[in-house]
Amino acid sequence: MDTVSDFILKRLSEWGIKRIFAYPGDGINGLIGAFGRSKEPLEFVQVRHEEMAAFMACAHAKFTGQVGVCMATSGPGAIHLLNGLYDAKMDHQPVVAIVGQQARAAIGGDYQQEVDLASLFKDVAADFVHVASSPVQVRHLIDRAMRIAMERRTVTCVILPNDVQDLPAVEAPPHEHGTVHSGIGYTAHSHVPAEHGLRNAAEILNSGERVALLVGAGALGAEEEIQQAAELLGAGVAKALLGKAAIADALPYVTGSIGLLGTQPSWELMSGCDRLLMVGTSFPYAEFLPVEGQARAVQIDRDGRMLSLRYPIEVGLVGDSKATLKALLPLLTRKSDRAWQEKIAKSVARWWDTLEARAMVQGEPINPQRVFWELSQRLPDRSIIACDSGSSANWYARDLKMREGMLASVSGGLASMGCAVPYALAGKLAFPDRPVFALVGDGAMQMNGINELITIASRWKDWPSPTLVIMVLNNGDLNEVTWEQRVLGGDPRFDASQLLPAFPYAEYAKLLGLDGIKITDPDHVGPAWDAAINADRPTLLEMVTDKDVPPLPPHIALKQAKAYFQAISKEKASGGAVLRATIKQWWAS
Repeated sequence: MDTVSDFILKRLSEWGIKRIFAYPGDGINGLIGAFGRSKEPLEFVQVRHEEMAAFMACAHAKFTGQVGVCMATSGPGAIHLLNGLYDAKMDHQPVVAIVGQQARAAIGGDYQQEVDLASLFKDVAADFVHVASSPVQVRHLIDRAMRIAMERRTVTCVILPNDVQDLPAVEAPPHEHGTVHSGIGYTAHSHVPAEHGLRNAAEILNSGERVALLVGAGALGAEEEIQQAAELLGAGVAKALLGKAAIADALPYVTGSIGLLGTQPSWELMSGCDRLLMVGTSFPYAEFLPVEGQARAVQIDRDGRMLSLRYPIEVGLVGDSKATLKALLPLLTRKSDRAWQEKIAKSVARWWDTLEARAMVQGEPINPQRVFWELSQRLPDRSIIACDSGSSANWYARDLKMREGMLASVSGGLASMGCAVPYALAGKLAFPDRPVFALVGDGAMQMNGINELITIASRWKDWPSPTLVIMVLNNGDLNEVTWEQRVLGGDPRFDASQLLPAFPYAEYAKLLGLDGIKITDPDHVGPAWDAAINADRPTLLEMVTDKDVPPLPPHIALKQAKAYFQAISKEKASGGAVLRATIKQWWAS
């Protein structure tokens, strides 16, 4: 006789789920047992820590567009999921968490590992979190968790007491009062706003002389429509960090990333535009958008709650980005005056020259920008790129040129450290034939990336392509926070909090049976990338980089400049090196 656990795995498989990211524990023993006897094409992906399971579920959703599913035991296992689940929630990714709980008879008895999970998950899974108290409930709990995660693009959670997991399954609830009869059926959506809204939006955009587009993760998959809109309107296109793969950087009017990690052309685009079209983005930093009242604005988003949140808009269009843009395009008038777009293109061309010049400045021993610049020229077609939070995100945002067909992501809204290696592994499991890259700082690598190398080492021989490259920026410093201490607080680096213990990253990778290459010479950076991309196994590149190279923002406020110089003047041991590195970068610019 099938148990509730058997039914759950079968139901998830019927929903199209192919793998579940998890770590075992006695709170989910019923589910683990069901995996052992299941005939469903459902893979159990054992991670090293439950947080990694949630990160991988989030990345699976980001890279595939499908629901990601993670699983954890009761108590500490469930608690560990939270950080990765918040990553999914804040980046609007559909993830279902299935967590164990103590037996129903023990709940309320101060039992070992008893945690009020419904309350614990009520924020991260605000749209749906419920406890299964009867086998009759289970079908609709799984169905609603899946459907709500998809429809609201959010996190949902089903809590399973361990005794319920082993009860006899109920395939269909009885046909009587007080029961719920859910299903899996296909859902057809209306993706396009009403015509009058489209016409109002077109009127605003057509009347402008200097149009800017800002695209985010919600614009992924709409590259052709974004390109057509930009060319009709004579516009420039800036990208929020999560939208880095939304449009190729080879197009002359694509200004690249926006914000503190952004580019000078994006700053100029926003500073000079008189019309703004925002597509699928909730980019949060108002100081990098036009001054309020400067530009008339239109916004496209599938979630009406996100409209007119970051900048006051005149017309909000609730709908799928691709379908809405496709309906809007015939209403746009091609601008005959191309002066604005030509100005943007000249700024973009100068910027790429500037980035190359900055990257080639000598570092001690390696300029981190050169690491990313050399990779950019070598990225294979259809690459999947995962970047961690920290200073690595600066160079990822600016120096990597995305091409059509690539996928890329970061922890956006949460900006959590430790995401890149689990993201990359999830990408490789979903697309084992594609080249995958994890770009990681040494702080994030020490936080949890080192452990997940064990998972990679245990799985890579099953992949049709072994190309998975983990690049670690080894500068011995929690660099992003160090710069924030200087620029935002006016404080010198606090060595006790910022300096990291040494670790032999490349040698550790070799110990696991992976390849490991340590680079200390800038002339060896490019050949090292070549070797890693063409290696017969996953490879860790340990790039020993200069912690003093500043991530110069596109615009520096006087207050920030004053704080920065105040901070480094107090750094007796390192202030001089930091100042020299800053002058070199400024001169190269």
